[in-house]
Amino acid sequence: MIDIHLLSAAEARAVSADLCEVLADCVNGGASVGFMQPYGTADALPYWQGVADSVETGATLLLVAVIEAKVVGTVQVGAAQMPNQPHRGDLKKLLVHRSARGKGLARLLMEAAEREAARRGKTLLVLDTATGSDAEAIYPRLGWERVGVIPDYAMWPQGGLCDTTVFYKRIAA
Repeated sequence: MIDIHLLSAAEARAVSADLCEVLADCVNGGASVGFMQPYGTADALPYWQGVADSVETGATLLLVAVIEAKVVGTVQVGAAQMPNQPHRGDLKKLLVHRSARGKGLARLLMEAAEREAARRGKTLLVLDTATGSDAEAIYPRLGWERVGVIPDYAMWPQGGLCDTTVFYKRIAA
């Protein structure tokens, strides 16, 4: 049984160990999500504390996928935008633990993120992902439109520059 939940800040803090494990697994598995290898669960804690703080202010929506009472996937929507962009949200950090892949969690998380963003009046979502990564192939299948590629945008967690592909999706509010 897979459950998808929108978390409060208190709930995010309560499952921070699971969130740390998911992030560390993804980074150590090669996901270019902002962190460098080696990366342990203790390294991830400050990041998730910041996310929980952002959830508390309403700037971030944090969704998780839970299997057997354990968080195995997550995605965020940056909901706080500049005054001229109240209709837009930034999709961030779609992460699924390698042990839980192949179960449709990415799709379920993305669909839930889109619904929650729409409930808050968002009509446009944007994201970027490492070009050539497994994640890049997910978004077009979910109706996201590819905008283009920015060369040398970031680094792979093991080192070396990687390009990023930018996507957008219009959603109904």
